[in-house]
Amino acid sequence: MGSIVEELETALGPGRVSTEESTLARYAVDQAPVLDFQLPLAVVFAESVADVQAAVRCCAGRGISIVARGAGTGVSGGAHASRNSVVLSLERMDRILDLNPDDETAVVEPGVVNAVLNEAAAAHGLMYAPDPASFRTSTIGGNVATNAGGLRCAKYGVTRDSVLALDVVLADGSLIHTGHQTFKGVAGYDLTGLIVGSEGTLGIVVGVTVRLKYLPRDVHTIAAFYPDFRQAAAGVLAVGRARVQPAIMELLDGGTLAQLDSIHGSDLTTRGRALLLIQTDGFGVAAEADVVRAVLADGGALVTTESTAEAEQLVELRRNSRGVEVDDEYRVGEDVAVPRSRLVDYVAALEAIAAAHEVSLKVVAHAGDGNLHPTFWVDRLDDAVDEGAMQRLNLALDASIDAALEMGGTITGEHGIGQYKLRWLGLEQPEPVRELQRRIKALFDPAGILNPGKAI
Repeated sequence: MGSIVEELETALGPGRVSTEESTLARYAVDQAPVLDFQLPLAVVFAESVADVQAAVRCCAGRGISIVARGAGTGVSGGAHASRNSVVLSLERMDRILDLNPDDETAVVEPGVVNAVLNEAAAAHGLMYAPDPASFRTSTIGGNVATNAGGLRCAKYGVTRDSVLALDVVLADGSLIHTGHQTFKGVAGYDLTGLIVGSEGTLGIVVGVTVRLKYLPRDVHTIAAFYPDFRQAAAGVLAVGRARVQPAIMELLDGGTLAQLDSIHGSDLTTRGRALLLIQTDGFGVAAEADVVRAVLADGGALVTTESTAEAEQLVELRRNSRGVEVDDEYRVGEDVAVPRSRLVDYVAALEAIAAAHEVSLKVVAHAGDGNLHPTFWVDRLDDAVDEGAMQRLNLALDASIDAALEMGGTITGEHGIGQYKLRWLGLEQPEPVRELQRRIKALFDPAGILNPGKAI
């Protein structure tokens, strides 16, 4: 018997299997910190469902692990290569197979980029609601794998709320279809909902049927600047008590504003030390915006009426608010969520944790649903590793997780567990729940070849 590479090349044909060192290294990781760097045996570039099935069958026959991958924009290590693995790239499966304006649905391959689907839907007055910050490069398949969220989650929900059906290749290479074309459907167990967010550990998604939403006729962006982040968090609750439902509610702290000013030449820090960015949409946009503006001003905010150009710039700056850094051992961006009523408390806890452990902190948040992205970091030395600084950083990370859980929160709101967050999963989920998940995994993937060591 030849090697796995030879078998894959025979099964898939020319141009779809690579063992070039630079390709292996690039596809070995996503954007998360790397805990255990492994080069894959090969990278497979699937172009069809048949390609995916053939690759899975080749690997299954040899007990080789398969790590499915989209654009590699994940930040929890869900697409990191594991030992004795093949990385299966789905980026070439990028066709919109159907878009039905009357049914308000679309059927897409997993490699379709979020922004491309939105552009196609917009021609019919529709949109695909989930909009992660990486929407210009992230793929629908990757969004499904992590149950991605984004800025519009406050009003439109996360990926799971927009997925109606899936085509999935299982660990033996067979193909199943889950879900339905209709908005309603409760026949049998919800396997579609189970697979969304499973990070490629139960099957490989090769087709997605999504529900589209109406593209808003108008949007209005409100910028409210506060003297500190805690007051801005209180503004989120005030808007909720006014019973207005914004499409976007985003919080940026002073450190984030300063970084954005430095990168983009903006002047946000001259207006305040925290920014609450709210966007209303739809036919009632003006009336809702008036209510929001009054509520925030009553809470002590400096509220601006933005022009269309500046409003778009503010939203764009928020999408890039993680800055230009890539997370590594010195800088880690977190993804916790807490009940909205505890936002102020959690922000206070984060600030205390950073001070106690002498680490730097900046925070952005999808405040509308209590999902915060604090970034902790320590200064990088030239070549040496400052063990004391690394210890302080990890203690701060642990403390931030503990604080979120104590407030009824979760260790991940939208990025997934991947490889990086496994160390904290047991703090949130008791062993009976984890054992049940392991049994579900074993039912779908008896040999454990689908993205092992991730998610559960």
